[in-house]
Amino acid sequence: MKIRAFLVVLILTTLSSAQGPQTPATLTPPDSVITEGIPAIPAALAEKVGRYSEFRSAAIQSWNPTRHEILITTRFADTNQIHMVKMPGGARTQLTFSTERSGGARFQPKKGKSFVFNRDIGGGEWFQLYRYDLASGDETLLTDGKSRNTAMVWDHNGDRIAYSSTRRNHKDTDIYVMDPANPRTDKMLLQVDSGGWAATDFSHDGKQLLVQEELSVSESYIWLVDFATGTKKLLTPKGGDKTFFGDAKFSADGKSIYASTDKGSEFHRIARIELASGKTTFLTTSIPWDVEEFDLTEDGKTIAFLTNENGISKLHFMDTATGKSISSPKLPVGVISGLTWHENGRDIAFSLTSARSPADVYSVNLSTSAVSRWTFSETGGLNTANFSEPELVKWKSFDGKEISGFLYRPPAKFTGKRPVITNIHGGPEGQSRPSFLGRNNYFLNELGVAIIYPNVRGSLGYGKSFASSDNGFKREDTYKDINALLDWIKANPALDGDRILVTGGSYGGHMTLAVATNYNDKICCSIDVVGISSLVSLLEHTEEYRRDLRRAEYGDERDPKMREFMTRTAPLTKAANITKPIFVVAGKNDPRVPKSEADQMVAKVRENKTPVWYLVGKNEGHGFQKKTNQDYQFYATILFMQEFLLK
Repeated sequence: MKIRAFLVVLILTTLSSAQGPQTPATLTPPDSVITEGIPAIPAALAEKVGRYSEFRSAAIQSWNPTRHEILITTRFADTNQIHMVKMPGGARTQLTFSTERSGGARFQPKKGKSFVFNRDIGGGEWFQLYRYDLASGDETLLTDGKSRNTAMVWDHNGDRIAYSSTRRNHKDTDIYVMDPANPRTDKMLLQVDSGGWAATDFSHDGKQLLVQEELSVSESYIWLVDFATGTKKLLTPKGGDKTFFGDAKFSADGKSIYASTDKGSEFHRIARIELASGKTTFLTTSIPWDVEEFDLTEDGKTIAFLTNENGISKLHFMDTATGKSISSPKLPVGVISGLTWHENGRDIAFSLTSARSPADVYSVNLSTSAVSRWTFSETGGLNTANFSEPELVKWKSFDGKEISGFLYRPPAKFTGKRPVITNIHGGPEGQSRPSFLGRNNYFLNELGVAIIYPNVRGSLGYGKSFASSDNGFKREDTYKDINALLDWIKANPALDGDRILVTGGSYGGHMTLAVATNYNDKICCSIDVVGISSLVSLLEHTEEYRRDLRRAEYGDERDPKMREFMTRTAPLTKAANITKPIFVVAGKNDPRVPKSEADQMVAKVRENKTPVWYLVGKNEGHGFQKKTNQDYQFYATILFMQEFLLK
């Protein structure tokens, strides 16, 4: 009997070895996440959806000033890193290798021997600046390793940088100046008293610096700082209606500056302000849309700028001497960002994305109108030419105000009324635009779920009155905009009003929780990603450098009347209303919306005996940045949808 038993074991062992290692039935969550209430994820699910997790993208960072080469950020491993591309369509040569994301790279002007970039740890957004030497490949830490260092700009000769840092007290963003080749030259130029200060440009003679003071998304000012004396002069007077001035740049002769502003207008225009007289000339008045970004050639002769027209980007060129438009080549319809002139004044690079293309880097030669594509990002082997295109939809809210959004419909093979995801942007001053949906295309193409991206009041792109129409005590009006959308979905014969999932990230997560608590009966489930459960506790615990900026939007929780309003309307206060399943995602190191916002909401909803899935990234901040964690979140999201939206 012993011999027979031994032979049976030997045969089974031999068969198992011959068949090779067995695929586990379920996935093991990565060590970098904490899961609560999330069922085991079938390994077959990860295998099935894998291609939708392999999209890449590329973002322009900087031109080499002496060569026709660019720096970009893209991801080949777990995080975005800096790469060099030496020609359109050329290889992406990786330069930085870190488990943490790297970005914000800017070549040294004129010489191009180095570039300065930033990196943070664990998503905490305590960015440090580094110098990368192209000859040796060495990285040198320039900052203190502890504070938050942002908004770095080079002078025009490549000898100095200016940047903002919270080094002094962890709160105020003082302005520092340094020669990156010698970090010991680092010194404070300007001490300030809030977290919204940033240098924007050096004068060409190196004697002055433009600095922006931002109080909110609707109010900011431009100051002129003298290097010799360290004194500052206000160039854009305060008082009267709130006005925004941003992205200020010196003219080549130093006699005037250019800035984007909504002064005297609903929309942002480019203005030229003469330094001696203060005379302001508006250059883009004929365009009834926001100028959202612009860049000036090194010789000051040409401005390139982007307008946001119902979410679509339009690229324009203007001769600064005459104010006349210069013809622009036709580009693919999409969303453009990162306008960056080469020092030659002819070539301008940018990133462009659309519903059917992830972000890639392009350039235009203004002399020849030739358009070059520098990167061709992978799409997991999927043919994106058939991906859903957005449809602009509109509905009336409770007060008659027209609200709009973009609807993506699943392929025609899915018949009957379709379940719906309502995905609300963050900000609050954000805007949903027709860019690439990435992983979300799986929901459309494989699950047959429609997706609506609403732009409720408070969104940018529709004028400053619309952008401020949710501030302070008007906060609930934006919740009602989504309630009206839910009714619109219910009345739409192509959509299933009984199967609606609401989701969003950051402030969109707050909106998700507000909808789940106020309109619980109109949805079947929700997914809150790094969302705010109480504006009071957010303002008390968000990092100090951003606290006053958020109070300008949400209201001041220290005022008794505002505090009572915030508390009464908070999703946390109304958590007992949530009876539909909810999935909550948070980053342990989130400096903007602390993990405590998620913790307290999860605890309250669990008292209702409501199904709660909770996912925390231990090495993440305000949203998951590392691919390993993003993948697990994606798999869990699909499982949640299959269980609570599609059944």
